[in-house]
This record gives sequence, structure tokens and C-alpha cells, in this order.
Amino acid sequence: MSSPTSNDKVQFEGFISDFKQTLHYLFHERENINKLSLERGLPPEVWHGIMSKKPLSVAIPSEFGGRGAIVKECLSVLSAASYESLSLSLTFGINIALFLEPVAKYGNDEIKQEIFSRFLEEENMGGLMITEPDYGSDALNMRTYNEEAEGGYKVKGTKHWQGLTGMADYWLIASRKKLNASDLARDIDFFIADNRVPSQKIVVEELYNNPGLYIIPYGLNKIDIEVPAKFKLQPESTGIKMMLDILHRSRFQFPGMGMGFITRMLDEATKHCEERIVGAGNLLCMDQVQYQLSRIQTAYTICSAMCFKSSSVSGIDHNLAAEGLEANTMKAVVTDLMHESAQTYTQLSGANGYRMEHVGGRGIMDSRPFQIFEGSNEMLYSQIAEMTTRQMRKTKQPNLLQYLSGYEPTKEAVSYFKKQVDFSIDGSLAQRKLVDLGRVIARIICVGYVLEMEAAGFRKDLVENCVKSIQQEVAALISSFHHSTDTQVIIDYKDNSAWHSFV
Repeated sequence: MSSPTSNDKVQFEGFISDFKQTLHYLFHERENINKLSLERGLPPEVWHGIMSKKPLSVAIPSEFGGRGAIVKECLSVLSAASYESLSLSLTFGINIALFLEPVAKYGNDEIKQEIFSRFLEEENMGGLMITEPDYGSDALNMRTYNEEAEGGYKVKGTKHWQGLTGMADYWLIASRKKLNASDLARDIDFFIADNRVPSQKIVVEELYNNPGLYIIPYGLNKIDIEVPAKFKLQPESTGIKMMLDILHRSRFQFPGMGMGFITRMLDEATKHCEERIVGAGNLLCMDQVQYQLSRIQTAYTICSAMCFKSSSVSGIDHNLAAEGLEANTMKAVVTDLMHESAQTYTQLSGANGYRMEHVGGRGIMDSRPFQIFEGSNEMLYSQIAEMTTRQMRKTKQPNLLQYLSGYEPTKEAVSYFKKQVDFSIDGSLAQRKLVDLGRVIARIICVGYVLEMEAAGFRKDLVENCVKSIQQEVAALISSFHHSTDTQVIIDYKDNSAWHSFV
């Protein structure tokens, strides 16, 4: 993919500025975003106003009338949307990372023009169906199956918790080939379904009453469709690697959704603390408040660095199937930072933070699912630690400091954590320790991104504060890691444990 010219950059600045102004007008002047965020869906006139600016054009290749699927532009649109509405940003994220980019990379050339034209001209949307009621994150054991039919394929099964349920015009559906009456192939196939065509229509059996992200419908979907052969995605090698490439690219785009949201939390929290007078001064005069705001500012710096890094490595011309460690790092860390930032702003706001229309209080509920979907963060941190310790054993290097000093994503940053990570790992680790270790490794990787961005010209004072904050966090995580605990849940805890019987 060619690099954008200076003229392209100027044109994009105008595009994104106009988009931001449109969102502000629609959400603050024409309508009340605080009210809209508590309603299911958006009014048609608001949605049309947003889509008239063609925000999804950033994910469509230029040969099909789009802006070229440039990662920087995709992340910028996600960030502009999440500053105003995390739900809107996730809606765009689903369309971009889980439909448009997979179709652009793996779709049959015969069908691309029609699909992309409908997105550009008819405000269409698309989503991805992987998760099933009985399997959750265990995608490789999904039971939705496909079998060849005349001129195409039949696809049958049940999916749920798909964002845009009942709202998307197109669906990308994951399934496994049916081998016989009881067995399905190990590999994964993906098919495009056009909801306009009766034989491809997905039946919504139930809409879920999700407590956050009100704008986005979720639900239970029944699949019993027949699609043409050209609607099957074509993997470069295996379907599983194609799925990993798609999911990892999506995780590399989480920082775009986090960027605007964290910036909004920082702006609102700082403004509140400047204006809130307590005694002889404002809240900013308090040391603990300075610490809390510095944590949100650290989140801002890390998320900026993630966007900087993602822009250079996650385009559709890259295959990310093997980049699980960094993809997991971006998704898990940025979503933790999003939720922490919302919690902090809400806490600083006092009782007002618990109004339904408060952007911080609402942000707690809206950001919480980000720590769960596309793999819960505990699972991702555990995987990060497992991937690292596996490589340590393979290279016969038991010392964590020595290993991280030679690992590309951490070799520059690990010098800031020498004291904490200078120990050896022998034998297997309990899962709870893997999670702690994964958190540590992920944060050191993020400091590496920050240092890389600083070398490109990012301001030094923000970097210094960020590094100090992460050093403190890593020290606490390492202390937890070394603390021996084998606590287990006691199932029959009610026996002899009623407090009042001892009074």
C-alpha cells in the first residue's frame, strides 16, 4: 500500500475536522447526546446525518471509491466517534475491522464493488458472527456448519452477542465444514450473507437487554441460509489463520476506540477539577487528585502510542495471524485503561458522577464490555504470559530480564524495570500468576511503544510521567506475582459461618 502524500494528509485533516464538527452539531445542538445514549438506537435523521459524511469510506480500498483502508484514517474516525459516543465508535469498529477489511482482503473480486458501493451510497452496515451460546471464546469448537449445495453453500447454526443484531445489512459468518452426520472439519470457513436476499436472511430470535452501549443492538441469531459460492472468503493458507488475522487486526484497532474516549475522560475530569472549589482552592490543589488525573493522562499517552504503532503494522497488507502477543497486549491494556479512566472521572465527580446522563458514570457501563468481548482480558493476559514462558523454555533462557532484553517489543523499555523483572521462572505457573505476569509484560511492551513515539517527536514530559506511572504499577503487579497464595473457593461456606450465631 502506497504512503499518503502531503496533499492526501491535508485532505484527510479537512475530512476528519468536518466529521468531528458534524458529530458535535448532531449530538449537542440538534439532539442531546446524554438523552440519546440512554435510548435504544439512534433517530434516523441523526444516523443519516452521521453517515452522510461517509465515515466508513476510510476502510474501503480506493479502487472501489473509498479512501484507501489506511490504518491512521480508520483509527482517527474511531477516535472522533468515541469522543462523543463509545457506542457509535464501536459500531464503526465492527463495520471496519470485522467486515469491511476482511472483505477487502479476502473477498472475491466479483462481489466487492457491489458491497462497497452499498456502504458508500446506501449507508449499509456489516458485522461478524463467531460467538455461539454454548462455546463463547472457544471458537474452534463452534457447531455452526456449512455444506456444499448447488452453486453455493448452505450454512446452519446459532450465533449470539453479535453487535448490530437485526441492524446490519451484511454479515460475515464463521462456520465449519460438515464432514458427516456427526463430525465437522477442524478448519474455519467464512461466508458473506446479504440480508436483503430472502435465502440469506438471518432470523433474530431474541434481542438482549444489554445495560450499556444502548445504541448497539445485541441478540440471538438463527442461521439457516444458502449463499453463492462467490460469497465465501478465500484464505491465504488456512481458515483458522484467516480468522486469527481478522481478530488480531481488530484488536490492533481497539486503541482507536479508546483514544477519543480516554481523551474525553481526561478533558472532562480536568475541567471539573479546575472548576470545583473546595475550601480555599480547587480540586487540582489536592495531591491525591493530581495522582488520579495523572493516571488518566498516562492512559492518554499509552493509547496515543498504541495508535502510533498500530498505524504502521496493522494494515490489510500485513498478515497478523502470528501477532497474537502484541494484539492481545493492545486490546487488554487499552480496555483496562478505558474503564479505569471512566471510574476515576466518576469518582472525582462525586455524587453527580452517578447520574445516568453523566458521561463518566455512563462511561463505566459502556467501557466495561470492552474488557470482556473478543476475549476477556484475564484470558488474554494469561495467553501473553504463556506465549512468553513458552519461548523462554524454547530458547533455554529462564531469566525474565534477560529474555525481555532480547525480545524486540520490550528490549528498549525493559531497562526501566530491571529491578522488578530480574528473576527466573522455573516450572509451570498457576493461572492466577500467569495473569499477573501477562499484565506486567503487556505494560512493558506498551512503554516500548511510548518510547518509540517519543523518538518520533512526541512530547517528553508526558512520556516521563507515563513511565513513572507504569513503573509503580509494575512494581505492585510483581509484588502480587511473588506473593504465594493458593486460596480456593469454599463451596459449602454457609455451614458454621452465620455471624449472628456467635454474638
